[in-house]
Amino acid sequence: MPPDTYYLDAPDTPLTASAREIIRTLTGAGHSAYYAGGWVRDALLGRKEKDIDIATSATPDQVQDLFPRVTDLQGKSFGVVRVMQGQHVFEIATFRKDGAYQDGRRPESVTFTTAAEDAQRRDFTVNGLFFDPLKNQVIDYVNGRSDLETKTLRCIGKPSARFTEDHLRIFRAVRFASELDFAIEDETWRTLTAMSHKTKDLAPERVRDELIKSLCSANPLKAFDLLDKSGLFFIWLPEIELLKGVQQPPQFHPEGDVFVHTRMMIEGLAPHPDLILAFSVLLHDIAKPDTYSVDETGRIRFNGHEAVGASKAEKILRRLRFSNDQIEAVKMCVAGHMMFKDAPNMRLSTLKRFLARPWFEQELELHRLDCSSSHGLLDIYEFLKEKRATYSAEEVKPKPLITGHDLIKLGAKPGKELGKLLTLLMDEQLEGKFANREEALLRAKELAKKN
Repeated sequence: MPPDTYYLDAPDTPLTASAREIIRTLTGAGHSAYYAGGWVRDALLGRKEKDIDIATSATPDQVQDLFPRVTDLQGKSFGVVRVMQGQHVFEIATFRKDGAYQDGRRPESVTFTTAAEDAQRRDFTVNGLFFDPLKNQVIDYVNGRSDLETKTLRCIGKPSARFTEDHLRIFRAVRFASELDFAIEDETWRTLTAMSHKTKDLAPERVRDELIKSLCSANPLKAFDLLDKSGLFFIWLPEIELLKGVQQPPQFHPEGDVFVHTRMMIEGLAPHPDLILAFSVLLHDIAKPDTYSVDETGRIRFNGHEAVGASKAEKILRRLRFSNDQIEAVKMCVAGHMMFKDAPNMRLSTLKRFLARPWFEQELELHRLDCSSSHGLLDIYEFLKEKRATYSAEEVKPKPLITGHDLIKLGAKPGKELGKLLTLLMDEQLEGKFANREEALLRAKELAKKN
């Protein structure tokens, strides 16, 4: 059956200019060649362009012969070669038909074939489109345009076959539905939920990347709900499931249980939130089920849930192979989210140190979302916004006027006491008790004598 074809006025950018040169080279040598997949989808939706993948009838050896700047041959056995053209790297894949899948990730073999058959092996109809930039023509073998128009995410062919071929496609469906704000077609959704348990054998790194792309997408709430309803949270983040039904003190949390509260905070996230903020929101109350208690007055309490939560968040993120820097940042946000209630009563030096915390922007937004999704009181948030605007970066994190070397020259002994003196001097500097190095040295001399 011939494909549906239609015109697309493609954007003219340095990326597309380099890609057209590759297409010209391939077609000039007698091969067919098109842009494939995500770029075509996004161009039709008017979304900002990303990388361009190219599909061609040329074999990997023929591609190598045509392009001198081949940068990667690791995928050659699957028909994929990476080529540099201009300042851009392009993945050039030979039209192929996949053999049997045994590991839920890669085919055991591939057979080079036609564009029509290549389209049928791809995951979703909206990702199965080709584009000929020399004719400005979209080539549609899978009825992708119809699904783009109705904002529908649908597997190509049988969903069970597509998800069996690569179990990560179950997560990719959630990611694309969230990023594009598409509805997942009924059969695709039923199969996805029925097969979600298959993802347990995926590499944690692959799942981590999909979770990040989903929860940091244009629609984090949609991602959260799909991960929940599909059973993917239950398999990969069972700690989220345990938040359901954990009641909270109604005077502070009239919205409901911990799961409802967390979901409301996710709903409050702006599109494409910062990774640290998104996962801090997701995990900030993760230890409430572990710390739940009722005191003698009948009030529900979660004593120390922030400290326990920081430890628990670390375990979760390590399990998912997040980087050390990402783990430390989320831990800090989770551990510190209850400190905000003390901010109006902090000493000036303590307040300035608080404002200088490395992830303060994310922590402040976490606090705003926490309050907005519970009691609704934003007085501390407004107080901290005002203080942050009042003090410059130099004022909250100034260069020390006194160093350890200075104190030793003044007679202080190295060791723990020296560290305490430096902290005391910095506190006094933050509180404005001396304005220059000369005044600071006088104070340092006084402290060093006592040491």
